[in-house]
Amino acid sequence: MASGGGAAAQMDPEAATELVQKGSTLLLLDVPQRTLFGIDTQVFSVGPKFKGIKMVPPGPHFVYYCSSSRSGNEFAPTVGFFLTTQPSEVIVRKWDAQEERLIKLSEEEEIRYSEAVRRFEFDDQLGPYNLDSYGDWKQLSSYLSQSAIERLEPIGGEITIALESSWMDKAPQSDMERRLMEQLRESKFAKNAPVQAERRGCYYTSIPASVKHKNVSGGDLTALNLDKTSLLESVLAKNYQGQEDLLLGELQFAFIAFMMGQSLEAFMQWKAIVSLLLSCSEAPLHTRTNLFVKFLRTFYYQLKHGFQRTQDSRSEDVGSSLFLDEAWFSRDIFLYRLSKDFFTVVFEAPVVDGDLLSWARKLKMLLETTFGWDLEDNAVNLIDEDDEFAPVVVEMDGS
Repeated sequence: MASGGGAAAQMDPEAATELVQKGSTLLLLDVPQRTLFGIDTQVFSVGPKFKGIKMVPPGPHFVYYCSSSRSGNEFAPTVGFFLTTQPSEVIVRKWDAQEERLIKLSEEEEIRYSEAVRRFEFDDQLGPYNLDSYGDWKQLSSYLSQSAIERLEPIGGEITIALESSWMDKAPQSDMERRLMEQLRESKFAKNAPVQAERRGCYYTSIPASVKHKNVSGGDLTALNLDKTSLLESVLAKNYQGQEDLLLGELQFAFIAFMMGQSLEAFMQWKAIVSLLLSCSEAPLHTRTNLFVKFLRTFYYQLKHGFQRTQDSRSEDVGSSLFLDEAWFSRDIFLYRLSKDFFTVVFEAPVVDGDLLSWARKLKMLLETTFGWDLEDNAVNLIDEDDEFAPVVVEMDGS
């Protein structure tokens, strides 16, 4: 059983032939039957002969899995990790039955298995990477360089909600996020999931929710928080050496870890970056137009992949809408207010970049068709008071 994006880009035969020769192999030993295993946008239920994936295109990938109970009705928390594959590389992992996770082998064993793979000894037990869905993955990982992954991934590389329990309790939550957290906890945890010690999570950039300056008047502070361009500039300079693509790489890393890896820490980081960018008005129109064209394109493909209502009933429990319920389609989600305000900035500007306008229109149409939102109704003003990313408005003395 496999699941991927619906409108996948087809790969031409020449490129497919090249991947047979230059594609990398992920050899996975002793993975139990019925384990849910995913690579990028593809998800499988492991069968008796499964020993991994071949013809994996070189570049960044996300591997994730959750072990199943014997009945196949309950699953442990998802564990995921990023890797960057080189042409013709063989990556070997073995299932540790006690810890219910994939582990690395000794260098000597890895060399021995790699040579066996190159002699095609495992070939009939390796499933081919679904090249028809590779186009979807490239859209989700276009800024995900090896350096971006190494900068963000946790020590040991594993991302899992099972290690986020103490972090979750501290996270600011709106009603929608509370529902999401409950849903994740209930639907994807085996009753006897192994208890693991809390470990350091991903090395995400700290994104302030609002501008706070001691020596700024109330009116100026309100203006700085209604248009967060100055905050964006300081975050780019301080944390990304001014490199826009590093910010977009972190946005993609967080979305993938959230969507495929089911990490709540990743969701909060994705929300923080999206909220910052959608709260800017000077930057998209004047100072950082190119960044915002790239952001809108990235954001569009994330929503298109992540929140599509799956058409395939077979993939109901493992589809790309893996754990998203109707809460995502309600208007109290943070995206509704921020998107609406952002569209007002772009569509009402006297002069606007053509590419920015085009992607804003595409995004607006996607939100309206996917979520059924009415983004034209200017009379509605929805602000969740529990949302740390809601606009900061300072009351003036005597008002």
